[in-house]
Amino acid sequence: MKNVRLYIKIEKSILIHHKVIRLKDVAKLYSPEDKIVEELYQQVLYIIKDDKKMDYIFSVMKLMELIHKTYADIEITNLGEADFIVQYEPSGKEKKLWEYFKVAFVCCIVFFGAAFTIMTFNEDAGVSKVFRIIYKSVLGTEQVKASILEISYAVGLPLGIIIFFNHFSKLKTGNDPTPMQVQLRLYESDMDDTLIENSSREGKSFDVH
Repeated sequence: MKNVRLYIKIEKSILIHHKVIRLKDVAKLYSPEDKIVEELYQQVLYIIKDDKKMDYIFSVMKLMELIHKTYADIEITNLGEADFIVQYEPSGKEKKLWEYFKVAFVCCIVFFGAAFTIMTFNEDAGVSKVFRIIYKSVLGTEQVKASILEISYAVGLPLGIIIFFNHFSKLKTGNDPTPMQVQLRLYESDMDDTLIENSSREGKSFDVH
């Protein structure tokens, strides 16, 4: 097949709920030959074996290889991402009660956390003074040493940091990158961009001969 061009458009992240990943699930194809597009859409890219939530990373080269197995002479132009992520979430019945509980729990954390932040800000970060006011307002008595507020604060602060950074592989609940890993990757990317820009400005870039 000569002089047939195919255009591919891929998003960086695709969410699916079924195990058989076809070309139509991850890419948008365009060609003057509609029959070719319909046939390629049905090509199987990958079959997921696990039943758990997982991210799968693919390259557009994988798609091109799959297409060329069917149409070896077709010309392919990629208009989207070079690499993309397929996020697999098993389909199933939603646990409405559990979802409502999680939403309510997060709302409570946000509400009381924001209230505590505003109070400590108004007291110039005087946490101990805020604790005394809360203790007396709730219990009606003066605060004792090592009250439940101080204990909860001392335990909750490091625990919250550990959970937020989610950097302990054995305790991680998913395969998403941790905030620490994201910041390190951003730092590495910024460093590379800076080195390239500095090299260009200083005339130290290498020419290809």
